[in-house]
Amino acid sequence: MLGISYFKGQPSDYIIKYSGSRKTRAGQGLSFFYLRFNTQIVAVPTQSIDCPFVFNETSRDYQVVSVQGQLTYRIANPEKASHLLNLSIDTKSGGYKSEDLRVLGQRVVNSLQIATHEEIEKRSLEECIRDVQAISDSVSQRLAKDPTLESFGAELLGVFILAIKPTPEMSKALEAEFREQLLRRADEAIMARRAAAVDDERKIKEKELESDSALEKGRTELIELQGQNMLREAENRGKAIEIESTSKAKALAQELAALSGIDPKLLLAESIRVLGLNAEKVGQLNITSEILAGLLNAPTSNQGTDSSYRDR
Repeated sequence: MLGISYFKGQPSDYIIKYSGSRKTRAGQGLSFFYLRFNTQIVAVPTQSIDCPFVFNETSRDYQVVSVQGQLTYRIANPEKASHLLNLSIDTKSGGYKSEDLRVLGQRVVNSLQIATHEEIEKRSLEECIRDVQAISDSVSQRLAKDPTLESFGAELLGVFILAIKPTPEMSKALEAEFREQLLRRADEAIMARRAAAVDDERKIKEKELESDSALEKGRTELIELQGQNMLREAENRGKAIEIESTSKAKALAQELAALSGIDPKLLLAESIRVLGLNAEKVGQLNITSEILAGLLNAPTSNQGTDSSYRDR
């Protein structure tokens, strides 16, 4: 009715009130009554603002990669930002009258893209895919010193590069190459395992040969020892027989020497007596007339005539 309205600012906004061309109030999250016909309200957001980004770059080896991520910034100096950006509020709709806040985000992303381009172009495709975190850290450090942010009173809170991806065709080629490497490693592992098995088998055979050789050597030594023992046994047996024969010969010689002085008649009679003692072993005994004559010391009556005695 009187053209008076009430404005309630957000706690995260820095509010500046202009009456005519004069700044009358400024502060964080202000609320106030105002006259609609001569009041301008500026709301500078001081909370963190997220800007997702996706853009393509070319690596050192002329391969196109897609860089995806998000950066976060905030307006640290609202007064400076209000002088360079139109952040006035449409009191009817509650929105901004211009797109300057979106433009600020795009400018920050452009600065990030320039820093990212310098990092990507000095790396190969594989290095870009591998060094995502290193690229993200380097870009964050470069962007923190960028004068564009400072000129608008903004500061960088963080840069997060989520992925650096090659084109689908190159991705398939890399996958195929990596798959071949994995298969090659698997083949190498199988070959190494087989080689190890062959080596183990060779060692086992060597051990078996060594064992057989040691066994044959022991058997040879045993045979030699047995031969030596048999030879010694034969030598000892021969010596024993020789000693026994010598002893018997000596005994016989002594016996003959003892009998040499005895009357032959007595010897003959003794022989007949010994035969009589062993009569069961004698089948037939022939005593010629000469033997009987010699025994009786009588001449023979007829030559060729024998007296036969049979003892069974």
